[in-house]
Amino acid sequence: MGLLDGKRILITGVLTDSSLAFGTAQMAQREGAEVVLTGAGRGLRLTQRTARKLDTEPEVLELDVTDPAHVVAVRDALAEKWGSVDGVLHAIGFAPEVCLGDDFMEATWDDVSTALHISTFSYKTIAEIAVPLMPNGGSVVGLDFDATVAWPTYNWMGVAKAGLESANRYLARQHGPAGIRFNLVAAGPIRTTAAKSIPGFNDFQDVWESKAPLGWDAKDPTAVSKASIAMLSDWFPQTTGSMIHVDGGYHAIGA
Repeated sequence: MGLLDGKRILITGVLTDSSLAFGTAQMAQREGAEVVLTGAGRGLRLTQRTARKLDTEPEVLELDVTDPAHVVAVRDALAEKWGSVDGVLHAIGFAPEVCLGDDFMEATWDDVSTALHISTFSYKTIAEIAVPLMPNGGSVVGLDFDATVAWPTYNWMGVAKAGLESANRYLARQHGPAGIRFNLVAAGPIRTTAAKSIPGFNDFQDVWESKAPLGWDAKDPTAVSKASIAMLSDWFPQTTGSMIHVDGGYHAIGA
């Protein structure tokens, strides 16, 4: 038996097979789940092509989290297909290039508002899809990069992630009585397509690999996928509003 036998899981954020979301989708299927993916904009076709690399090709729904019509359409499509949903992986994030780099002051509100809308408010948007489809409870898991400190070059994406961490706690507070859990997996640096947009990513990788107590391989997303699967399963029934670190222990050592 798999950890997710019989479960129905919505997974966002699959672009290529290097995406953290792809590894989680692949593992979810192998643990017995039925999976649906979402894609958006110019990335939709890429998501559709990448979906064919999974063991069982899943349906791909279009979801631009800034478009309320898409939110309704995805919720309706899932209700028609499955009736209910057991879990959702939130792996959505974006910031304009100016929001990252050496100068925190350079970004305008228009830039920052885009980053916050897509990277932070979208967590609430995913809840709008999931919560009505979880009459018997469920699990929403978000992918995070620990925002309790100020990282070099991460800038406004760090602010967006801090907002995500706060939103996670408030969503957990509101929806806990319905048995719906909200948790984040704070991963160490993984070499994904998204990581390429972070200036100085190689520095993050080098420091992590040299300092993390358990070691760290930025090319291997397996540990992050395993943690996400565990949080989507029934094995953490009393855990919500939490941020689980999957970073080789780097967060704990003050490096």
